[in-house]
Amino acid sequence: MPDYQQLSNGDPAEIIVRSIHSVHVTEERKPFINTDQGINHLYHAGTARANIAASTESPHGTTENDWATRHSHQTVLQQHCDFFDTDHDGILWPTDTFWGFLRLGFGIILSLVAVFIIHANFSYPTVPTWLPDPFFRLYITNIHKDKHGSDTNTYDTEGRFVPQKFEDIFEKYAEGRDYLTIWDVSNVMKGQRCIADPIGWGGALFEWMATYIMLWPDDGRMMKEDIRGIYDGSIFYTIAARRAQGKKHGS
Repeated sequence: MPDYQQLSNGDPAEIIVRSIHSVHVTEERKPFINTDQGINHLYHAGTARANIAASTESPHGTTENDWATRHSHQTVLQQHCDFFDTDHDGILWPTDTFWGFLRLGFGIILSLVAVFIIHANFSYPTVPTWLPDPFFRLYITNIHKDKHGSDTNTYDTEGRFVPQKFEDIFEKYAEGRDYLTIWDVSNVMKGQRCIADPIGWGGALFEWMATYIMLWPDDGRMMKEDIRGIYDGSIFYTIAARRAQGKKHGS
């Protein structure tokens, strides 16, 4: 028996079948559908946003400190890298990544591991020539070329943000909750896995592990808005400032 979703306008043509009882996986992982037509409605959730990370809670992206306005010249994936590019020259050196992860609280060893994983795997696709970069730098203008498989597809292949895919994470794997546990994340990675894609599997594992370590929730719940802030990079500044303030008071 199919699961019918009637949209609010009542038009029979707008009935959407989200799952089929005889196909268990479609019942288990139902995609997000937004029937709210309020003033803050997330319109056209399936359309990728070039420069804002939009969600049902933040349909206009990150508005604190005019983030969306100040970064309107960057794709959401480029915004994700902005924190690490401290001199804003569009190039991430391994040292930029190291100091960025250190400021986010990863410690020396984990920061070095992050540098190795990121620059060894993601440098070459962004290089503007056929020759690999001898310093393993990342060129942010081409960062969209680092899109890999077995992820959530929240970033599209041009570095835009797809609200539908972001909302699907929580609808499919967290029963519509506004947070993820470590077990939910395990289900996300298993559910999004593509065949014969070891680089994608490894990339997804590294990214979700880094996300959990960075947020490190006391109650084990990574909140939806915090995860959204990682996609557009806005939360990196908040975390770094909080840690710097803590060290200041602790000294």
